[in-house]
Amino acid sequence: MLIRRETPADVDAIRAVTDLAFKNGPEAPLIDWLREDEGWIPELSLVADGVIGHVVCTRGYIGDFPALGLGPIAVHPDHQGRGVGKALMHAVLGAAEARGEQAVILLGSPAYYSRFGFRLASEFGITPPVPEWEPHFQARLFGEVPAGAFRYAEPFNRL
Repeated sequence: MLIRRETPADVDAIRAVTDLAFKNGPEAPLIDWLREDEGWIPELSLVADGVIGHVVCTRGYIGDFPALGLGPIAVHPDHQGRGVGKALMHAVLGAAEARGEQAVILLGSPAYYSRFGFRLASEFGITPPVPEWEPHFQARLFGEVPAGAFRYAEPFNRL
């Protein structure tokens, strides 16, 4: 499976895959908003095999400490359960660590994301923007980070 950075030619396909994966939820517009935001990190927007899947990390903060917010991650429904999401996760986490990032934060299933080294963010004293998220709010650390409240890139506030 080939994982590579998104290109401008991939934008429509990313939108289509994300709409299919999330049943036309707000995730596809979110990615468009993120591309226009100062928190956009082009080398952390990755696609799999053409565009059967996509993952993105954008700049977030724990207090004033830079961290990454992961998501959305989407896989075309016809390709789910075949390792595409796993490959995307390994690729984006490897790219984040290679960039010298210290933390990746996400909201998702602990049963699924623990296989990638994520643990509940509360174990590190990192709190979610919405308190009700705590049972699903997770962090993968590559170094020392302070405790504190996490905030995603501004476009997440539009959801």
